[in-house]
Amino acid sequence: MEIFADILPLREQIKTWKREGKRIAFIPTMGNLHEGHLTLVRTAREHADIIVASIFVNPMQFNNVDDLTNYPRTMDEDIEKLTSENVDMLFTPTPEVMYPDGLDKQTVVDVPVISTILEGASRPGHFKGVSTVVAKLFNIVQPDVACFGEKDFQQLALIRQMVIDMAMDIDVVGVATVREMDGLAMSSRNNLLTLNERQRSPVLARTMRWISSQMRRGRNDYESLIEDASDQLRAADLQPDEIFIRDARTLQEPTEETTQAVILMAAFLGQVRLIDNLVVELTTATNEEEEEEEEEEK
Repeated sequence: MEIFADILPLREQIKTWKREGKRIAFIPTMGNLHEGHLTLVRTAREHADIIVASIFVNPMQFNNVDDLTNYPRTMDEDIEKLTSENVDMLFTPTPEVMYPDGLDKQTVVDVPVISTILEGASRPGHFKGVSTVVAKLFNIVQPDVACFGEKDFQQLALIRQMVIDMAMDIDVVGVATVREMDGLAMSSRNNLLTLNERQRSPVLARTMRWISSQMRRGRNDYESLIEDASDQLRAADLQPDEIFIRDARTLQEPTEETTQAVILMAAFLGQVRLIDNLVVELTTATNEEEEEEEEEEK
């Protein structure tokens, strides 16, 4: 695996591969890699000849300085994992490489509406930081395809809209959330949980599945449903942060025409903010499916 920290030598290698007719897939990450990231790599291998990954903890998307400072950095272990997956190139720029004139003078890419609703409303500027860094990375790497996890549902929607709006010739592939055996969505932040917190963490996914089962049985009093779910989280000593039920296509409030909804959840467990989501088909569940869901909820 070739590792580059600077843009120009990376571009020269990319040009060589392009001249050879190679199809390039890209996986942008912030490091502290886990099985979810490696699943992105394996998916990318199905779509391209060359796999390029990046590790860059992007200061522009952090609202809290402490979160940026405390974000886990495990470069040596990450390199080992990417090497074992036969990644062809790793880009590891510093903030000075990505933002040579500083954040205040950096041109930004802002995707309207999607960037300011839901999680964007509670984290002003976060998604502007995401779209800006991803657009810049796309410009540097020039990939044919890029893979993103569906766990960050709003982020994936944002990237897809940006690619459409900016006429980028890139296929954006969403990859299903990878979960631990107990249902917890894999995340770099999980490493920050204490043993006791880790044991309680699957409650988030269980509560999300409970909401899904209620919706599929026809319950559409979403405000009270969200409050009931919040009570379940509090009973397990999780602090609800955000729970939304939205149209999966538009991320707006569901309407009578909505056939596919998405549950978007965030909760604090101690100092760690966990997120998850689940897409729900708004059709009546069969008795067999209902029995399976009830068993899962237990």
